Amino acid sequence: MQSKLILLPAIVLIGVIAGCSTNPKVERIAADTTTDLSGDWNDTDSRLVSEEMVQDALSHPWIASFIRVNGHQPALIVGEIRNMSHEHINVTTFVNDIERVLINSGRVQFVASSNERQEVRDERQDQDLHASNETRNPAGQELGADFMLKGDISTILDTVAKKQTRYYQVDLTLISLADNRKVWVGQKKIKKAIKNPQYRF
Repeated sequence: MQSKLILLPAIVLIGVIAGCSTNPKVERIAADTTTDLSGDWNDTDSRLVSEEMVQDALSHPWIASFIRVNGHQPALIVGEIRNMSHEHINVTTFVNDIERVLINSGRVQFVASSNERQEVRDERQDQDLHASNETRNPAGQELGADFMLKGDISTILDTVAKKQTRYYQVDLTLISLADNRKVWVGQKKIKKAIKNPQYRF
């Protein structure tokens, strides 16, 4: 009888835990679906901002001027995009979105980043030792970039009671590597109104 009394609370506890645990309900949605759950910077912001800013950059006269003088498409590289906001933003995803839109435009050439170049150089060095003469890719044939794209992402918060306005500003600058001229400066703003914001500072 005593052992049954000892087991009873344990059985009740297990029942309570089992009743409280719920399996998450997962629903697949299209990757380009606009979702704003927390009000934070998300994949939709990254995609829309990159597309709009690149289209703006390619619509200005710097690209036509470069082709007229040099006779070929400009080669671009993305430099540092700084996260100056109050939240964690995956800048790598944003940079990848920018590169994708630039490359797919067909109007510019694109140079690999410094990390990517080092990996390719290591492979070329390995080829020098192990690949045949017919398939070996020699060093010293890299395409140099003509312009570097740099920028930052910043935020401004305005909070009263359980309401918050979150303002994102993305500034990008395209700089000529030949003479440090700024040939294009772009800016994109996003404003979100959030009720019952969760604070994570």
